[in-house]
Amino acid sequence: QVQLVESGGGLVQPGGSLRLSCAASKNIFSINAIGWYRQAPGKERELVAAITSGGSSNYADSVKGRFTINRDNAKNTVYLLMNSLKPEDTAVYYCNAKVGNYTLYNYWGQGTQVTVSS
Repeated sequence: QVQLVESGGGLVQPGGSLRLSCAASKNIFSINAIGWYRQAPGKERELVAAITSGGSSNYADSVKGRFTINRDNAKNTVYLLMNSLKPEDTAVYYCNAKVGNYTLYNYWGQGTQVTVSS
């Protein structure tokens, strides 16, 4: 079992920045991958960015060059730094952890709202 607690959402103007945090209840080296997903009203949940236990990361095309995912191993925390925010980035952002050897189990945080508006 992994508990995930997100923080850092809020209201920001277009072009602004936010940093989301996802604190895990266990050592993140034991987690296969931690990712950030988002879901806008009326849309499906989509992967934004993810980072593996080995440090590899991947991003959705829509956020490449603007968002950065990184982690603080000592704090068991993964961050999503979001720059040059656009109104279309508005969504509830969820932290996800994939854990397992032969079967991957998904764990989700409660979500944090990000609103980009002037």
